[in-house]
Amino acid sequence: MSDRNRLEWRDCLDRWRPEIRTNAAIRVGGGTVGLLAIVALVGPHVSPYEPTAQALGSRLQGPSIAHPLGTDALGRDVATRLVYGARVSLALAVAATTIRVVIGTTIGLLAATCGRFVDALLMRLVDVQLAFPGLVFALVIAGVLGPSLRNVVIALSVVGWASYARVVRGSVLAIRDRSFVQSSKLYGTPRRRLVRRHLLPHVVSPVLVLATLNLGTVVLAAAGLSYLGLGAQPPTAEWGTMIAGGRNYLRAAPWLVTAPGVAIMLTVIGVNLLGDGLRDALDPDHLDDRERRRT
Repeated sequence: MSDRNRLEWRDCLDRWRPEIRTNAAIRVGGGTVGLLAIVALVGPHVSPYEPTAQALGSRLQGPSIAHPLGTDALGRDVATRLVYGARVSLALAVAATTIRVVIGTTIGLLAATCGRFVDALLMRLVDVQLAFPGLVFALVIAGVLGPSLRNVVIALSVVGWASYARVVRGSVLAIRDRSFVQSSKLYGTPRRRLVRRHLLPHVVSPVLVLATLNLGTVVLAAAGLSYLGLGAQPPTAEWGTMIAGGRNYLRAAPWLVTAPGVAIMLTVIGVNLLGDGLRDALDPDHLDDRERRRT
């Protein structure tokens, strides 16, 4: 990375830090997501139970000291399964979102830098993808591929990349004709180097914000597919399968559905707050307005 690029990144970070530190949404959302991540990483190592260990003599017991969130129909500790389910659900959501970002960013950059024909072709592909309802399309893909966590990741990745392609293309078109980009072209900078040094850094902010906002949607979609039997399969601990397994005991043991439902709710709220805060903090117009007010 050149000295100019280092200075550009450092300048961006210097502008973002005050906004990130003082933004309440980022603090609350980031704290919630961070706490869930810590629970997912540390919880399985401190839990006294195994997520698949059955104890039929203790089935459907209510919350107690031994079982803080009760037990399910097979006597398994709900708290333990909830912690293991956090690891599965969050890893699945992060994997699907990462693949979306990579595919969408690549297609958006190609559309904005490879000429009108490639741009028109790729944007029509984006339009076709956006024409299908996302969850319905994911159901079809997961149903064709078969029930498994890997296929859920594939299904959610295939249906979610188009929005990233549009955002990246728009961001690149907005700066493609600026003087520093044109100067690099006149200097003879290869296209790959031009994209890496000058175009890609300017799409990081909108892509990061969009990925954070979409992460909660991916968590909900993954839980929905597992609830319908197309995702994680028993006895795997996953929030969607836990809700599906407890739906027949909703009156006798409501904690079977309440615990994973609250976990999903907290995850989505935390991610949405974090995304909203990042959008406010990383938006250039917002930053310029805040700087003018400070001045």
